[in-house]
Amino acid sequence: MNKKWLSSILVAIFSIAALVFIIMGKFNFAVLAMTIMFALSNGFRAKSFKEQGYVKEAKWMQYMAVFFAIASIVVFVIVLTD
Repeated sequence: MNKKWLSSILVAIFSIAALVFIIMGKFNFAVLAMTIMFALSNGFRAKSFKEQGYVKEAKWMQYMAVFFAIASIVVFVIVLTD
């Protein structure tokens, strides 16, 4: 499967999950889905920038992906302990 298709499908799944959780009123799960979505989209964007030769932008996106991955773990722990 193409990398662009895979990244788009994963981001779409977590976006839809966030919307569903917002409608259901489960905001902790919505925030978890959004942070995972941001981590994935920034990670794929970092890889894309690096392939295009934009090294500075790729490094920035990689840092943002790591930040959102750590935030996802923190939110997941909060959801589990809540």
